[in-house]
Parts: sequence; structure tokens; C-alpha cells
Amino acid sequence: MIYERPEPDAALTQGDIITGCPLVFWGPDAGLPDPQSQQTTATIVVLTQACDLAQAKAGRTLTAVVHRVQFLVDSGLLKAATIRDQVRAHRVYGWYFLPAGPGVDESLVDLRDLHTLPRSLLEQLIRAGHRTARIVTPYREHMAQHFTTTYARIALPEPYPTVDDS
Repeated sequence: MIYERPEPDAALTQGDIITGCPLVFWGPDAGLPDPQSQQTTATIVVLTQACDLAQAKAGRTLTAVVHRVQFLVDSGLLKAATIRDQVRAHRVYGWYFLPAGPGVDESLVDLRDLHTLPRSLLEQLIRAGHRTARIVTPYREHMAQHFTTTYARIALPEPYPTVDDS
């Protein structure tokens, strides 16, 4: 199993899945002169390194939004076949698949929908019972590597010329 249910007083760490987290984001501007901020609540997963959280080096935490697979399929955002054949096999950059388990529906972590949140906010949500599960090692490191790969890819703006291109 890739999840555990930490004790309610267990410290915040990488891989914690927290529901009901308030988020502020910039909505689509639709040509408006002033972008409008919006609010929502979402399920998030903590991406900040466990060592930084354990050593209290992080006052702010990096998190990613977690979406239920069924919501994404029902909304037409992703096809079930894409999730089954591509995302579950970790072949799609920016999405990380989470299987169903105790306290977790089959979900996708959107590694492109990132939010930096005060650590104290997440600790308050944990005290209020909003931590549903924790991704355990080595799965949380696998997710962290997928996150890194999403942003560390190097692409060229166009192919560079070769001798055969003359």
C-alpha cells in the first residue's frame, strides 16, 4: 500500500494529503484589464522535502492540487483511456497518478497547479482533521522525482542544424 494514516498529532511532512485547503488563484483574465483573484478549497499534497519540514527550515510549503479521476473524466478534461494507458504508467509530464486507498479516491496530482502555502495553515488543517492520508516512501520520492522531471526537462526552441541539413 502506498498510503498510511498518520496519527492526528504526527508532524507535517512530504506526501501528506490534505482536504479542504483554501486556495487563492488568478482566474482566466478573458481580456479584462485587471486580472481577478478567485478562491476555492481543494485537496492538496505536500511537495516540500521531508527533511526541510522536519528541520523546520520551511515556513512556507510547496503543494500541488489533487483531482479525483472521476471528476476529470466526468468534466471531459481527460479521457478514461488516457488516464488508464498513459497517466497511470507515468508517461505524461505534469500528472501523477494516485490509486484508490484508505482516505484517497483514485486521483491525479496536477504538478502544474502549484501553490506555496504557509506551513502554519497546513498544520492548522491537520489539527482540524483534514489530513486524510500520507504517501509513504518510496512512493513519495517517486512522486518528487516525477515533479522534478516535469520542470527539469530541457527542450530546444527548434532543432539545431546538422551536416545533413545543408
